[in-house]
Amino acid sequence: MAHFITAPAPHTHSGDSVRRNMLLVILALLPAYVVSVIEFGWGALITAAISICACVATEWLISRYLLKEKRQTIGDLSAVLTGLLLAFNLPSSLDWWIVLIGAVVAIGVGKMTFGGLGQNPFNPALVGRVFLLISFPAQMTTWPVPQGFATKYIDAETGATPLYYLKHIVDAGDGSVINQLPDLMNAFLGVMGGSLGEVCALALIIGGLFLICTGVITWHIPVSIIATVALFAACTGWAGMLPEGLDTCHYVAYELLTGGLMLGAFFMATDYVTSPMTAWGKIIFGIGIGVIVMVIRTWGNYPEGMSFAILIMNACVPLLNKIRPTRFGEKKK
Repeated sequence: MAHFITAPAPHTHSGDSVRRNMLLVILALLPAYVVSVIEFGWGALITAAISICACVATEWLISRYLLKEKRQTIGDLSAVLTGLLLAFNLPSSLDWWIVLIGAVVAIGVGKMTFGGLGQNPFNPALVGRVFLLISFPAQMTTWPVPQGFATKYIDAETGATPLYYLKHIVDAGDGSVINQLPDLMNAFLGVMGGSLGEVCALALIIGGLFLICTGVITWHIPVSIIATVALFAACTGWAGMLPEGLDTCHYVAYELLTGGLMLGAFFMATDYVTSPMTAWGKIIFGIGIGVIVMVIRTWGNYPEGMSFAILIMNACVPLLNKIRPTRFGEKKK
């Protein structure tokens, strides 16, 4: 039996709690969500609503009828956050029943199967997203062209994402489609196609900085991911792998501002449960994600690799948690 030694009373509570942290992350996501609603209209609202409601309902049903828990955990807002993050990884025109399946898998398989919050080794939202990508590849890679509330929820006009064009330019050495890439300012502000969480790097950066300033997350994982991707992309340009018409600076900027990099770096990879505890562990974790992302983007079949990279590094967290500072007075082995 474990014994805990505490100092004499009085004690003070830091005010920190799971609910508070979940709420702060949800608030940090709101700027990006507002932009996605402006870009995709009703589709963004419907997709997020279905995902959140399905995640909360799934957790309640499993907790109530399978685990027989007397105290419900849906009040900690973790299921709400999982639903919102899952929606951020989906096209706004995705059929409602596919969103529902993704939410059930995210909570039922990615979280509750392992015992609930704090015990899941993999990010639940990404488990749901990758399951849908493998099961419904056509629907999950059909991206509506953002037209505000004129964007149809179903049968919307579709187009390729900036990362698709970028990968085609680099792989085929075809500079003729460079004009299909969005202006860098539009990419920064969110005027481009993609999932709900890809449309506005500025809003995601603002939300991420808010989380760092409030102490919800630390800088180690986001900075190490972004720096690794930037360095890898720069080396690609310096190695002469880019076609004429695409310079290294623009290539690095597109790799950082398009796709799910900012969402993954600030909101997905920093999940408490599935990320390392120590500073050096977090830095190695982030570097690993950055390298895997760029390997997939550069040589893989997918133009995006953030989800796979985070899940792969989630599996390495138990090993990374063995990297601990030496205790005071302890001799190094």
